[in-house]
Amino acid sequence: MVEEEIIIEVEEPEEELLEEARKKNVIDVSAWQPKTSLGKMVKEGKITIDEILDLGLKPLESEIIDALLSNQAVDLLFVGQSKGKFGGGQKRVFKQTQKKTQEGNKPKFATIAVIGSKDGYVGIGYGKSKETVPAREKAIRNAKLNLIKIKRGCGSWNCGCKEPHSIPFTVRGKCGSVIVELIPAPKGTGLCLETECKKLLAQAGVSDVWSKSFGQTRSKINMIYACFEALKQLSRIKIWQDVRHLGIVDGGIKK
Repeated sequence: MVEEEIIIEVEEPEEELLEEARKKNVIDVSAWQPKTSLGKMVKEGKITIDEILDLGLKPLESEIIDALLSNQAVDLLFVGQSKGKFGGGQKRVFKQTQKKTQEGNKPKFATIAVIGSKDGYVGIGYGKSKETVPAREKAIRNAKLNLIKIKRGCGSWNCGCKEPHSIPFTVRGKCGSVIVELIPAPKGTGLCLETECKKLLAQAGVSDVWSKSFGQTRSKINMIYACFEALKQLSRIKIWQDVRHLGIVDGGIKK
């Protein structure tokens, strides 16, 4: 007689997971002992976050971002789904996959974390592990290491308020078959795009934007990364000096 292994999964409430992730994000930087040359420069106060991002330096320690970006906030995106009849399960922050072996079923959990200052700095990270807590911590650490700086402004032709509430121009990002196009919107429009992408733009400090999406948009992870690639284009595109009417802010610096 062959014995079957039964795995009972206990799901934690999503609100408790998010609150615990926000508490775990608070780290004591004073006790940090840097191991890289960039970390030592940050510890001594010789370099700022804008200089690191403008020079294209790659931080290898998440404590660098903790020391330079004090007003950061973390959020977990709903990329998974719990088990339900006909695929009608509740959305979850962890995407569970399972591998069948001779020893039994081996589950893994993956999640995506978003970190930002709501002032022009944002980053996303992907974490995967055999348990939920290590996957969440990996995602938060990778989000800090993938931090970028974006340009904000008022690029809508029917607004002209010169405040950095939207984006200065239209940008487009692609991941897999998914293409996301972000379009400047007038003040008061809100974030008119996919729900999880709203969290990404909110952490970046953008409050008004229109969007278009193409391809297999039901692929949640590709959708999020396509939106992040579109945000990267904001800092890659060069602008003319006479753009005061757009009210462009590069990160937290007024252009």
